[in-house]
Amino acid sequence: MVPHHGKFVSYLRVSTKRQGQSGLGLEAQRAAVENFLNGGRWKLVEELVEIESGKDSDNRPALAQALKACRIYRATLVIAKLDRLSRDAHFLLGLQKAGVEFVTVDMPHANKLTVGIMALVAQQEREFTSQRTKEALQAAKARGVRLGQPKGHKIPSSRKTRARGSAANAAAALAFAERLRPVLTELEGLSANAAAAELDRRGIATMRGGRWHARSIIEVRARLQG
Repeated sequence: MVPHHGKFVSYLRVSTKRQGQSGLGLEAQRAAVENFLNGGRWKLVEELVEIESGKDSDNRPALAQALKACRIYRATLVIAKLDRLSRDAHFLLGLQKAGVEFVTVDMPHANKLTVGIMALVAQQEREFTSQRTKEALQAAKARGVRLGQPKGHKIPSSRKTRARGSAANAAAALAFAERLRPVLTELEGLSANAAAAELDRRGIATMRGGRWHARSIIEVRARLQG
């Protein structure tokens, strides 16, 4: 393997929130990046983690941050698994047009031309899928199948839905804080910055599967005190 040199920004992705919270998939991708870069004089200046369900493929805030970090640090973007994103036209086109250098662990020979072709194929596949779905719905309707919500079914208001979502998020955050209570009690005498560094050193990820910062330590400590 050719030794790597310079600065790198790592982009990791899991497809569900549950995977992000548990760390499933993330540790394997993180290890793959480290093994890939192993050798030479390189520095990983930042790691961005995307937790995305697949329902909204145009929403990639962590990728946008990763590309921005590459420009700031003049770093190369390293992606653990491009094959999982090979059907995402929005991601591939964004990567092609970003104007930053990138390298992928599972497809090390991929380049801007490669991802451009992959993006065109992904977009065509999306259009074919959409057309097939429309045709299937039309055929079902022609057979007399009733489409849509059953009569009398009420869709919850967006306000109620948001409230339930907020309550669920708050409960999950509190449960995560409680699991960390023994470790944070042990680190009680450390500043928020020092505690964050120690959790990272121990390989303990945040609730979203990322690295710790002083603010996230302060938030977790506040939840435990509440």
